[in-house]
Amino acid sequence: MLFDTHAHLNDEQFAGDVPETIERAKEAGVTRIAVVGYDLASSIESIKIAKRYGSVYAVIGVHPHDAATLDGDTLTKLRVYAREPEVVAIGEIGLDYYRNLSPRQIQVDAFRTQIHLAKELKKPIVIHDRDAHEDTVNMLRSEQAGENGGILHCFSGSWEMARQCMSLGFHISIAGPVTYHNANKLLEIAKLVPLDRLLVETDCPYLAPHPFRGKRNEPARVRLVGEKIAELRRISLEQLAEATTKNALTVFEIK
Repeated sequence: MLFDTHAHLNDEQFAGDVPETIERAKEAGVTRIAVVGYDLASSIESIKIAKRYGSVYAVIGVHPHDAATLDGDTLTKLRVYAREPEVVAIGEIGLDYYRNLSPRQIQVDAFRTQIHLAKELKKPIVIHDRDAHEDTVNMLRSEQAGENGGILHCFSGSWEMARQCMSLGFHISIAGPVTYHNANKLLEIAKLVPLDRLLVETDCPYLAPHPFRGKRNEPARVRLVGEKIAELRRISLEQLAEATTKNALTVFEIK
């Protein structure tokens, strides 16, 4: 039974078929899904979806692309919404120096503010890091951001970065790129991360695994991610699923 720890069923690409998408996931053995917000509106939508469907959970926060929208009013609303029972983490938050859709200092400020919010609420964080590895690790260390645990989602850093993040209290989540032909670094990390620190995700509708690359991704396809990692580690898919689901339940404090 797999847990897709990072899905955007709140994305407009799923506007017409969320129930069918969740049903396909169940048929593929994906029994739990975390729906992740990236701004206030999508965070609210993630809660609505989680309330509507069993075994679906909400993660709420403001993505670095939208960091400039994190004003006092938005922060106050996130604090209120975070107390809904379906909300299991604050995210996705972090830094994105690849697209730079918000000025870097505003990204840094929004990241720090939401780490503080998560610590106040005693919730884990879900981190987006793209081309900002050093600043991300420095922030996590300086703010003691792993106090309540968290996830480096769609991990793209080095093994050394993974080691540092795990030492700070974080889990490493691997997505569809592990199935790509040019993913040598990620293949090694998928083998090296201790099984009790490993998670799987789709980041759907993005990053569909091979052979669906370029098409809309969905939670059912986290099975392909799991199969690839199990093959690399020379264990069964059942072992991989049991371990990663247990890890997700631990991180998100789901009973």
